[in-house]
Amino acid sequence: MAMSPDPARGNALSMSAGGNSALSGNGLAVASMLTWAAGFPAAEVLLQTWPPVALFAARLALAVAVMVPIWLLIDGPRRVLNARWMRAMVVGGFGIGLGMILLIVAQKVTDPVTVAIIASCAPLTATLLELTAGTRRLSRNFALGVLVSIVGGLIATSAVAPAQLGLGAALAIASTGLFCWASMATARDFPELSQTGRATITFIGGLVMASVLLSGAALFGMDFMPSTAFDMQQAGMLVIYALISMGLSQVFFIASVGRLGVALSSFHINIAPFYVMVIMMILGEEWNSTRALGAGIVALAVVLAQDRRASRRV
Repeated sequence: MAMSPDPARGNALSMSAGGNSALSGNGLAVASMLTWAAGFPAAEVLLQTWPPVALFAARLALAVAVMVPIWLLIDGPRRVLNARWMRAMVVGGFGIGLGMILLIVAQKVTDPVTVAIIASCAPLTATLLELTAGTRRLSRNFALGVLVSIVGGLIATSAVAPAQLGLGAALAIASTGLFCWASMATARDFPELSQTGRATITFIGGLVMASVLLSGAALFGMDFMPSTAFDMQQAGMLVIYALISMGLSQVFFIASVGRLGVALSSFHINIAPFYVMVIMMILGEEWNSTRALGAGIVALAVVLAQDRRASRRV
């Protein structure tokens, strides 16, 4: 009998089983990618005048300032105080914090296309993590879904190979691996917290890492402040980049991981270039049929990887 593509039984990441869980998990992943995609145009504007470490710290600081009061209202002060803070410092500091700064630097030294192409390997990275952790059993359909998802991601970015390799590509690979690990750990290691709480506590860990890196940049005489005065345009872009593209997106993504597992949820990352294109169309850019095709292929991969018919055959 073919092995099931679903997360292994007993997996803490799987909140519930059945069609409703898969439907809601995929819906949450789509919402996560839509909100995440909104950050790419905002980042392009901000990186023109902000050093990566300053943008990294400001993004996390704003997200934490807004999300902590919401978390307190949802989970209550006692649950917040009794949370696994030391674990959050590790997951948030290295998975969210270090992963985020590596991605920002990768985009700064290369280009968004190179970063997006490398991010299309996220399903493969996430699958390897779940197989290593013993939380997923591999099937033909799931393995084929991973490969199709990667192909779709490459097509959606309008390229078949990175335009630039080297340091930027290495940073993007490391960032993708850290983000997948952090997402899996966040959904698994804080079961007593709400989805908002899980995202917020790891963001606080990321902010600690950002503070350390910002202090180090100042100590060594590196640029750590924006080169122009902070104006309303930058404020608006920062709100989109911090609260929508990171805060709201991460809440949706962690909720999706809880229903589907990090590997299936990460398939949706490959559709992000298509969502970015749609947003840019609203801002005046032209339609790109190649990226639309890539997005359709990724959607097919998501359906294929979750096909349960093979698991019913003996």
